[in-house]
Amino acid sequence: MPRFEFTAIDEDGRERAGTLEAPSAERAAAEIKQRGFFPTQVAVEGGAVATQPARRRPLVLGRVVTAHGLAEFTRQLGTLVQAGLPLLRALQVLERQERRPAFRFVIGELATAIIGGEALSQAMARHRRVFPEVYVGMVRAGETGGRLEVALLQLARFLEKADRIRRRVKAALYYPTAVLVVTVLILAGLMLFVVPKFRIIFQEQLRGAAMPGLTQAVLAASDFVGANIGWIALAAGGAFALRAAAGATAGGRLLLDRAALRVPGLGELRRKTAVARFARTLGTMLGNGVPILQALQVARDTAGSAVYARALDAVRERVQAGTAVAAALTATRCFPDLLVSMVAVGEETGALAEMLGRVAEAYDEEVDTAVGGLTALLEPLLIVFLALTVGTIVIALFLPIVRIIQTMS
Repeated sequence: MPRFEFTAIDEDGRERAGTLEAPSAERAAAEIKQRGFFPTQVAVEGGAVATQPARRRPLVLGRVVTAHGLAEFTRQLGTLVQAGLPLLRALQVLERQERRPAFRFVIGELATAIIGGEALSQAMARHRRVFPEVYVGMVRAGETGGRLEVALLQLARFLEKADRIRRRVKAALYYPTAVLVVTVLILAGLMLFVVPKFRIIFQEQLRGAAMPGLTQAVLAASDFVGANIGWIALAAGGAFALRAAAGATAGGRLLLDRAALRVPGLGELRRKTAVARFARTLGTMLGNGVPILQALQVARDTAGSAVYARALDAVRERVQAGTAVAAALTATRCFPDLLVSMVAVGEETGALAEMLGRVAEAYDEEVDTAVGGLTALLEPLLIVFLALTVGTIVIALFLPIVRIIQTMS
């Protein structure tokens, strides 16, 4: 059995060297890992280098990791580092326990970069699909200030709160969306399959007699849907494609976002969500020592609203020119008085990050209230809409039946 020489990194980040017997370089590398080391080089004793095989990048069809998964990873990494485990060892532990192949590959890449002497933020910056700008910026600030574990734990709380708000908003929209889809399917089924059968019955039994106006309108609608179902489907697909194309351009996103902000109920929810996200992002980054201009740029990129992103561009320009943040926010006319007042107090007292955190908490509660109110309003409205549409068709089909019964009597 061949003998291999190896160099590896131990759990304290120090380089170790040694020899062992193994049937292949792969088995040697696996045994080195079982000893708790990270192999950097494996070579046949007295022969050529047989380095550890490179990781294979898995095929990724969707997201590498969900927002919830990223928050969980961040909290675990911060907890391990806070407990005194070296960063490299903490990444290796998380890599071994990660079940998602694509994210496990990314964590392994981070560990390899740390072995090569890179900073964690530099390694994360190469994986923008996984670690957004706000994430990399806060990690970089934590490394610069020598308190990486604190930055990671604060970042985990930030991600968890953002994910919780996102889940609540999505959950509030699931029910209305499901009811609308069911309504469309029911109407399509009635118009395409049920109403035409009744037309035949009415023609045979009424023998040319005039039908009620409501029935005639429903039969005309059924004829139109049956004759143009292909065009209707094409028009619906075209509308979705047009909306996606508009969302791919800056001007289109701005136009769509302005329209969304004017929708009763949903617009107010979107506005409060954007303000809460801005306050949380800016406050968290300032609390970790990120400069104000960089923090504003990251808050702008993560605003989730084209209107507020454009407003934050103007805020950043004014702050760069020497204007106070509160005055710059007021000039945009996009931000509520509560936020502006708290920012002004924070600038005067030197506790801007803390004040922004309080604003974020307040607007998180308002978003919860708005989500609950919107759900409570939409549920009965959609049920009434479904009942009216289906009930109208049923009544329209029932009226000729009554006339047929009267004629037969």
